[in-house]
Amino acid sequence: MAKIITYNVNGIRSAMGKGLLEWIKASNPDVICFQELKAEPSQIDVTVFEKMGYNHYWYPAQKKGYSGVAILSKQKPTHVEYGCGTKIYDDEGRILRADFGAVSVMSVYHPSGSSGEERQAFKMKWLDFFQKYIDNLKKDYKNLIICGDYNICHQAIDIHNPKSNANSSGFLPEEREWIDGFMKSGFIDSFRFFNKEPHNYSWWSFRANARAKNLGWRIDYNLVSNNLESKLKRAAILPEAKHSDHCPVMLEIDF
Repeated sequence: MAKIITYNVNGIRSAMGKGLLEWIKASNPDVICFQELKAEPSQIDVTVFEKMGYNHYWYPAQKKGYSGVAILSKQKPTHVEYGCGTKIYDDEGRILRADFGAVSVMSVYHPSGSSGEERQAFKMKWLDFFQKYIDNLKKDYKNLIICGDYNICHQAIDIHNPKSNANSSGFLPEEREWIDGFMKSGFIDSFRFFNKEPHNYSWWSFRANARAKNLGWRIDYNLVSNNLESKLKRAAILPEAKHSDHCPVMLEIDF
């Protein structure tokens, strides 16, 4: 059994200052996929993760204090793939994959389009690219667990106010159509596989006391290849962990 956690830490140094390490020690996941590091490994004390028994792999963005992904794992991967081979995306540190024999775990940080039209256009281009990239990858890697911040709410149940957010980046019809199609191309939304209830979110705005009121969005997912369905054991969102404006999302799977 493996416990896998995806966590957009919104700056790993900031999160470490808010008790992230103690939380990892207590929750003891086998694999952690971080997004939005906003740091390079040289800027943090990576030995703290080694002392907890983790192998660690980092893929920061070229731009300082921006984006970046990482994977920590108790088991040493058979192979680690840095990036996707396309410079415009790799410069932003968006994809990192660790293979554990027949199963591959990916940490992905999908772009946000909330800063304006230019980034929204970039996001839509990326989504098109990512679908093709994964379609191609699936030919050789049948068992994928794609963890990360997708920056998209799939359905109305995944956002606190679907009506007023109908024209907000992250809940646009074309984004929702994309994630729906992506799931239908061969992936299970592991959280929804086990949990059908509303009011389950993984990100809250820092504004208007949104987190205390649970006015959130579910934009962080552990998507699992359809053929691993029988291996799924449990999934949960962990909102009590407060090191970021996101919270961790957990998957337990037999592999």
